[in-house]
Amino acid sequence: MGTFIEDMSLRDRLRVFADRRDAGRQLAKVLLKYRNTNTIVMAIPAGGVPVAAELATALHLPADLVIVRKIQMPDNPEAGIGAMSPDGEMILNVSWVARLHITKDEIIAQKQKTLDTIQKREQTFRKKRPYHNMRERTVILVDDGLASGYTMLVAVDFMRSLDPLKVVIAVPTASNTTVDMLLPKVEELVCLNVRRGNYFAVADAYRNWYDLGDEEVLSIIGAGPFQV
Repeated sequence: MGTFIEDMSLRDRLRVFADRRDAGRQLAKVLLKYRNTNTIVMAIPAGGVPVAAELATALHLPADLVIVRKIQMPDNPEAGIGAMSPDGEMILNVSWVARLHITKDEIIAQKQKTLDTIQKREQTFRKKRPYHNMRERTVILVDDGLASGYTMLVAVDFMRSLDPLKVVIAVPTASNTTVDMLLPKVEELVCLNVRRGNYFAVADAYRNWYDLGDEEVLSIIGAGPFQV
């Protein structure tokens, strides 16, 4: 079981961050032990990029991106039935698949659609650069929040394949059930705003929330501590 760090003063609260950049700066304050160490910050685009940019800048660390993607529900692209890593490995939410009676053919179709999206994003955001061997390095995986947690789960598994010294998850907000799911998978999990209850939306942690477009993501990558 990994070490868990949260801000109890933010437990179950809404609108606690001004925006993603503010959240990244607040995360950096509790991760100061990684400043100027052999550590790399890996952002999950799109929402994780501004968070990671602020975090890496504050800690004087390099940053890169890991392209993972949720596998969309066949009739509802806003919802996911799992997630896929850059190498095409997928993790399915088997309870959702069974509950929604999603067929094998539908899963195959959604898997191919997700793989196509990942390959396009690899070209757009990383120019298809190979992922570095992470041996002897600590990896800090960053997103703007965790709802189901499946995209982070595949990101963790993919990072493990690169043989890091240590894997850390750092996110501004997450549901308590997702924290419980991910904590055994990593050495450390930092989540400032943990929320309980039957309903959870990442956006509810932010006063200023919007979906980031590719151009804004590329602008942040070009201006920040990212290895491009």
